[in-house]
Amino acid sequence: MVTRTPGANQGAEKLTPTKHQNVLSWASDVEAGTIEQAKKAARLPFVHGHVALMPDAHIGKGATVGSVIATKAAVIPAAVGVDIGCGMMAVETDLTPERLPDTLGPLLSKIAEAVPAGVGQGHEVATRHWSAWLNARFNGRARPELTDKEAAKASTQFGSLGSGNHFVEVCLDERQRVWLVLHSGSRGVGNMLASRHIEDAKGLMKRYFIELEDPDLAYLVEGTPEFDSYIKAMLWAQEYAMENRAAMVAAALPALFDVSGGGSVVRTVNCHHNFTERENHHGRNVWLTRKGAIRARTGDEGVIPGSMGTRSYIVRGLGNPASYQSCSHGAGRRLSRGQARRQLDVEGFRESMKGKTWLDERAADLLDEDPRSYKDIDQVMEDQRDLVEIQHTLTQILNYKGL
Repeated sequence: MVTRTPGANQGAEKLTPTKHQNVLSWASDVEAGTIEQAKKAARLPFVHGHVALMPDAHIGKGATVGSVIATKAAVIPAAVGVDIGCGMMAVETDLTPERLPDTLGPLLSKIAEAVPAGVGQGHEVATRHWSAWLNARFNGRARPELTDKEAAKASTQFGSLGSGNHFVEVCLDERQRVWLVLHSGSRGVGNMLASRHIEDAKGLMKRYFIELEDPDLAYLVEGTPEFDSYIKAMLWAQEYAMENRAAMVAAALPALFDVSGGGSVVRTVNCHHNFTERENHHGRNVWLTRKGAIRARTGDEGVIPGSMGTRSYIVRGLGNPASYQSCSHGAGRRLSRGQARRQLDVEGFRESMKGKTWLDERAADLLDEDPRSYKDIDQVMEDQRDLVEIQHTLTQILNYKGL
């Protein structure tokens, strides 16, 4: 948990993250199992320094969701995860509520038509956005070797949302400015690439008789063909994810501007929260993996969403070295999807979404996304006020989520 001590500035409190062996935690609401899982990653011999645990942390596959791991000459594919480059994009517009129609149902339908969503869903054929990105970003550059199935997924799912907690939202900030906010990643091709390399890493552990506390912490060592192959695929999938978000925004904004009689973009923020990059921390070049965490160097802008029924935040990083210049990626789950379906009720779900335009007729299918299955986003933000400062607070008025 996070402890608070009186600070020097007129009685203000100073946050002190809690140390659990080689894990430094900013979470005041965290299960013991989450801490124990993070300790397993921290005990790997190539981990540099401590594992930083963000205030939204919860148990994940292999590595903890909401963890930041610095590694020397090695990477853990499962720590990046199967949705490589998953992240957020937020667009501030010059619109105000007066420009929006009285009912947002037609806008929800227009966004659903422009942005395919759901398990395995994409476009029937590759879009112009895909061709433009592929030619502009990778013409003449090395790309990972894709199987025919991976290439087909990549082309038809570019510009699509996916399912689970991926969403498109229309929000109002504290100034009554309209924002378009989107959460998605590298879709099926990222999953396929990640899964392939996770299995390769596990195979190497068996070949060299390396025993791990958790087999999903299997790693690849820098300087090997397997490492090079994964890094190439992972970096490509990260860029795919970022451009995928941009393509969906480019498709959804015309729908918003159509119902409001026009409008323009003021600024955009596009950030990953499942990725690894080469960075320098505490005097050493490392592979810095953020699994469910965003980069928060001094001045970095980021997007931290709550659940579909609560607030989201546009933030600016404070560059805290103890967190490896990172912060949380959202509210973090309190209940697993299975627990949410067993413990929560549709009536309570609808009550928590009152006043918002959403797929309420599909409430039973979306029950595992009930806001009650997530942690308190305001507590999460309080726990990390030494990591980021809030620029804008966003309140959702429309939510579109894949099934």
